[in-house]
Amino acid sequence: MELRHVRYVVAAADHGSFRQAAAVLGIQESAVSRRIRDLEGRLGTAFFIRSPGGVKLTHAGKQFVQRGRKALSEIGMAKAEVSAIGRGEDGHLRIGIFSSLASGFLSDLIQTFGEQHAAIKLTFIDGNPADHLAAIRQHQLDIAFITGADEWPGFASQQLWSERIFVVLPSDHPRASEPQVQFSGLAHEAFIVSEAAPGQEIHDYLVQRLADLGRHPEIHHHAVGRDNLMRLVALGRGLTVTSEATTAAHFPGVVFRPIEDEILPFCAVWSPSNDNPALLGLMELARSMTDATKQSAFSFLDPDATSEPDKDLASKT
Repeated sequence: MELRHVRYVVAAADHGSFRQAAAVLGIQESAVSRRIRDLEGRLGTAFFIRSPGGVKLTHAGKQFVQRGRKALSEIGMAKAEVSAIGRGEDGHLRIGIFSSLASGFLSDLIQTFGEQHAAIKLTFIDGNPADHLAAIRQHQLDIAFITGADEWPGFASQQLWSERIFVVLPSDHPRASEPQVQFSGLAHEAFIVSEAAPGQEIHDYLVQRLADLGRHPEIHHHAVGRDNLMRLVALGRGLTVTSEATTAAHFPGVVFRPIEDEILPFCAVWSPSNDNPALLGLMELARSMTDATKQSAFSFLDPDATSEPDKDLASKT
């Protein structure tokens, strides 16, 4: 039994005529009649009562059409869903994040992608880079946005954006009025970090930077989330550091000040064997946004630069 034979039976039942069914299907009436008769012969029962005025379903035919119509509907929906997934218009993306979604490149990327692909379900997971890489390897994540510009063996990766690093100070801190600070001015401060991600990475970062200044930093860990960590800073329990994206959020009693010359690169990491069309669409958008950001920065640095020289070069080549 072929799917087209089921369509022939359903069409004949809908139109009460092999001739009209053939016209709708765009085939010869003899083909419809022959295939239905062959199918009846193989199943050992008649689907139609034939007469000069057309055809009527038998009891067996009614049962077959009822089931056949439902099967055609399910197959049609399956084809539409798979086609949408193949075009990247539908599906599911599991995204590991290490940066705040309050603002910045990642926030803009997720918002734009969601607007362009509203039917794709997005699931977000906070975690450390090591956890995200393990999840990607086990196909529990499609992609992760993490810090660093290194290459990871066995993974595909691309650096997409960078963020400045800010120190979080109580509003009444002596350096709160300064437009930016230097690490040398923070060497004698006590710091606090969360035990949750990205607490360990912040701890390691502070140890490395302050060790370069000959200091063994005082760092306290707290089993709290970001909001309560900020509140502890406001209460004078210590300072902490964060990436630029976090500074768009409002936390009473604290101020954010950039640390001079401290830049944190972010990249996307995914499995090269992951063929999720939604992932391909997300990375295509991310690359285009990165290119647009670089072009904008170039135009800002060179306001006389235009696209015309490129056009001239293209015409000469």
